[in-house]
Amino acid sequence: MAKKLYVGGLSYDTTDATLKATFSAAGTVESATIIIDKMTNRSKGFGFVEMSSEEEAQKAIEMFNGKELEGRKVTVNEARPMEARAPRQGGFRGDRGGFGGDNRDRW
Repeated sequence: MAKKLYVGGLSYDTTDATLKATFSAAGTVESATIIIDKMTNRSKGFGFVEMSSEEEAQKAIEMFNGKELEGRKVTVNEARPMEARAPRQGGFRGDRGGFGGDNRDRW
């Protein structure tokens, strides 16, 4: 059964292909994905690697956690399920009501 790993502290230049090639030293990589920021279309500095077995995932953690990858010390551990978040409030204007705040005191 495949095991998903979290990889943090990545260089913004690290690609999916680089991540997959690096982790293949520990075993069969099912997938490797860098998380991209929707607004900037740039890496968020972390990603996920899915190894084909529990043993390979453990080997990858031992091989790469705390080691350097492309000049950055990375953190590698077992991925946890995403925690539920509270719904966002207010949309674009937030709770300040506009673009400049309250102008009533200027009149």
